[in-house]
Amino acid sequence: MNSSNAVPATTDLSDAYPGAQVAEPILRHFGGRLCFGGRVATILCLEDNSRVRDAVGEPGQGRVLIVDGGGSLQCALLGDLLGEKAVANGWSGVIVNGCVRDTRRLGQLDLGVMALAAHPRRSEKRGHGDRDVPVRFAGITFHQGDHVYADHDGVILGGAELTLPA
Repeated sequence: MNSSNAVPATTDLSDAYPGAQVAEPILRHFGGRLCFGGRVATILCLEDNSRVRDAVGEPGQGRVLIVDGGGSLQCALLGDLLGEKAVANGWSGVIVNGCVRDTRRLGQLDLGVMALAAHPRRSEKRGHGDRDVPVRFAGITFHQGDHVYADHDGVILGGAELTLPA
């Protein structure tokens, strides 16, 4: 699922799977890959990106990292250095319920990045946060192992991989 060409359009998925969860339109694109999707990995953290750094340092295997920063607009949970690490380790994208920074550079990376806003301040690094836990924002609940798809029209989530009929 790393190739943006391999990701079905969210509109088509929504039509084919009317029961799939669709995120409220509160997220903006910041990454260089505007169409992305994959299996979900989750992080719950507040103004501390230690767990984000840990996750993007591991093999992504085409997954999408879902970061619930509680909607905080006080600092960024992802920037260019972690974005570059995510690309190098094979992550398809990162969706942040919070802020990102270094947006000019993030926009040049082959990585899907969606967030609420940009913010210049970096986060704390105290080692706080939880991984692989259900997180809820934008009106949907993300579970470890779900499948998420994002493009120009929004974000759609299925428990299993969503495929379009031939």
